[in-house]
Formats: sequence, structure tokens, C-alpha cells
Amino acid sequence: MAKEVEIKFHISDERALTRALKQAGFRQITASTHEMNTLYDLPGKKLRKRGDLLRLRQYGEKWTLTHKAKGTAGRHKVRVEHETRVEDGKQMDEILRALGFAPVFRYEKYRAEWSDGKGHVVVDRTPIGALGEIEGPARWIDRTARSLGISRADYITETYAGLFFEWKKRTGSAAREMTFLAVR
Repeated sequence: MAKEVEIKFHISDERALTRALKQAGFRQITASTHEMNTLYDLPGKKLRKRGDLLRLRQYGEKWTLTHKAKGTAGRHKVRVEHETRVEDGKQMDEILRALGFAPVFRYEKYRAEWSDGKGHVVVDRTPIGALGEIEGPARWIDRTARSLGISRADYITETYAGLFFEWKKRTGSAAREMTFLAVR
């Protein structure tokens, strides 16, 4: 089973983070690319109640279907993740709907990916602010975070949907999804 181990963090200065990534030996794998994510669930929100997630993602021209099992959140978020490339995202959407799944939440961002060969750091510009993710082995995450000036107190283990709903509560926004059009 593939396990995803990650943390998120708020980015206050993207240029400073980019400099720190380069100084730490990271290289940019992808330039900032548009990404649209749609979460699906069954009637009665059965997946959500179990803590599972089913996501169809379009990243540039690439489509990916991902299932994440309920995770554990300690210092890092750890989840079992199964993911596969999809040839035709629109057809995958139709298949999911035919099987009884329905879209329940959409979120978008512009994502740039960085790697040092051991793990990944991503820089996400979202409608609710700039966030980063560090994904890889737990000890590597902690070393990388330290080298980038991110303290353990800055670690976030919440999902993007969870962060969006926290943001809505804080701001009083009427937005129903985390898209640039909805969050103006």
C-alpha cells in the first residue's frame, strides 16, 4: 500500500521560499500549473463519514483519479493513497456518476512542484491564500521544513476542503467551493 505522508504550511513570502528551496538543493519539476479538483461521494456522504476521499484531478492536461483512506494526523498527516492516471477525465466523471457518485466539492489552485530526489515540496496559490506542502518520509519532512524556516508549530494536517471551511467560518464568505470564481 502506498502511504502519503505530508504537512501543509502557510506561505507568507513566495520569493523567499523559492530562494530557500534552491539553497536547499531543490529543483523545480513543474512551473505553476492550473489544477482543478473535484471530490465525489455517495448519497448520504458515506465516504466522508468514513474519512475517505475520492478525487478526480485535472493538472494541466493530465487527469488523475485518487482514493485516500482515512488518515491519522499526528505531527504529519498519514493516509493510504491509491492513484492512477486517467485518459479522459470527462468520461471518468460520467463513469463515477453512473456508479452513483456525485460531485460534492471543487477546489482549484496553481501548483508548482519542487524535488530534491527524496521528496516533494509544492507551492500552491489558492483562492484562500498561498500554501505549501512537504511530502515524503517523516524525518525528511522535518529536516526539509527546518531548512526552509518552517517550525513544527507551522505544520498543518488539514485537507484543502477543511481549510476552506475554516476560512469560510473566519471570513463569513458565502462561497460554496474553493474556486477563484467563487472566492472573489
